[in-house]
Formats: sequence, structure tokens, C-alpha cells
Amino acid sequence: MRSILLLLTLLLSYVAQAATPPQLVLDVARFRNEDMAVKGAVIELYATVPGQSLTYKRRAPKVFQAAASITLEIIREDGSAAYQETITLKPPVLSDTSVSLKNPVSFQKLILLPDGKYTLRGQVRDQYRAGQNNVVEQPLLVESAAKSVGLSDVVLLSRAASKSGEQSNFARGGFSLTRAAGGLYGRGADKAFFYAELYNLKPDQTAQLRYRLRQDGMKKDALTSNATIQGVVGLRTPVVGSLDMNKLPGGDYTLTIEVRDAKNKLVSSQIARLRRNVAEYAPVGVVAPR
Repeated sequence: MRSILLLLTLLLSYVAQAATPPQLVLDVARFRNEDMAVKGAVIELYATVPGQSLTYKRRAPKVFQAAASITLEIIREDGSAAYQETITLKPPVLSDTSVSLKNPVSFQKLILLPDGKYTLRGQVRDQYRAGQNNVVEQPLLVESAAKSVGLSDVVLLSRAASKSGEQSNFARGGFSLTRAAGGLYGRGADKAFFYAELYNLKPDQTAQLRYRLRQDGMKKDALTSNATIQGVVGLRTPVVGSLDMNKLPGGDYTLTIEVRDAKNKLVSSQIARLRRNVAEYAPVGVVAPR
């Protein structure tokens, strides 16, 4: 009887897994175009497929591989495509699929878009599970940055931004960035790191930064922190920081970055949404497409 129950449980687990489509997480950040003569923005598109949502197929003795095909599109209001690309992502090979921890795989693209309203669409297909695909859509608004002091979108990071001279899609403003896909901070990730860019701050000009983290449904901030920043030579001043969430409960939070002048007047602000899940382990790491 126990054997029958165990077999039934395994079959139900397999059916449930087979019915679950692969997951796709899309993160977008808008940065000012360094060519001031062109109205628009540089779009940083970051697509992540969690490894747990993919099927691992045996390729050789003790060698299991998964693969996902992703089609990314940015659609204009008239329905035409401003950008379209299909890539294949392959997570690291596993020697044992019974291991519950499977690393995510990510792809990043920098796209220059003129001002306008767009729809970002991503479709992911599990290459080793027929008929399993998932479509994700979200609106995308592109507006040229104003000439006054202002912030770019905030990029949430799973690790502290580190100084780097490398030239790649995973580096920006002289920093190497490891993104927290979907703003998720799992078990063991007790600090929220972030990166943004401050525009039109002169090299001899300083500004006050205020970081605020508030849990959904609460009327008071759970964490606050202050910093002073000075403009650098060039078009952008990097803003890097972190907040220690070690004592905070799990849940959804809003991170707000405020920029204030010498008179404490608010001149610019941006928000980013993050989720703290103390029960789920969220591995970090990026694997380039093959």
C-alpha cells in the first residue's frame, strides 16, 4: 500500500511539474542617452529564466542539461517592432537533477530607443518540454531626460557594485553590476544593493541623498540612510549604496532614493520594488547565452 501511495505521489508531482510553464523575469532600466542631440534613452533589458522552471535532459552519463529559447520584442504603439531578438540560454550542466537548487540564467541587452510608448514582450520556451511556453508583457515609456538634476531608474543588485574597467553589458559607470532579478532577495541575502545615475550635477556641486525602504501596507519607513554625493566630470554621476535588511521580516518593499539640494529641497526621486523572502534561497550568477 505504501509503495502505491509513493508511486502516486511521484506521478502527481511529475504531472504538476509538466503542467507548469517555464518562468521569465524581465527587468528594465532607462538611462540617459549620452548623445544629447538624440531624444530618447538607453534601455537596459535584463531577461532571467529561473533554473527550477526548466526541464533537465540527460545528455551523457551524469550529465544533465536544460535549455530555454527566449524571444524578446519591443513593440511601438502602431504595432511595429522597434526591437526583436531570439536567443538560447543554457544553465550550467548538472550531474544530479535531484538537487533542488538550479541556477538561473540571464541575458542582457542595451537598446537605444527614441521617445515614445512601447510594449515589452518576452516569450520563453522550454526546449526539452514540448508545448511549454510563457509570455510576459509590460508597458515601457521612454522620455528624454530634463536638463535639471535628475535620477535614472534604480537597478537592484544582489552584490555590491565593484569598481571595474571592463567593457561589457554587465558593467556601467565604471562598476561591475550583478543584478537581483525581479528585485528578489532570498535567504542569506541580507543587504539590498543598488545603482543609479545622477545627471546634470556639476563637478563642483554636491547633493544630499536619502535612501528609504518601506514595507507594503506600513506608514513608516523600515530603514533610512543618508549620503552626500559630489558631481564628477562627465555626463553622469554614479550613485551606489546599500541597506542592511538583516532584521527586517520577509515581504514586499519599496526603495525610494531622494536627491535634495543644500536647502533640503527635493529635486529628484526614483523608486524600485523589491521582495525579501527569508525562506527561499535565491542563487546569484549570470550565464551568457550560447
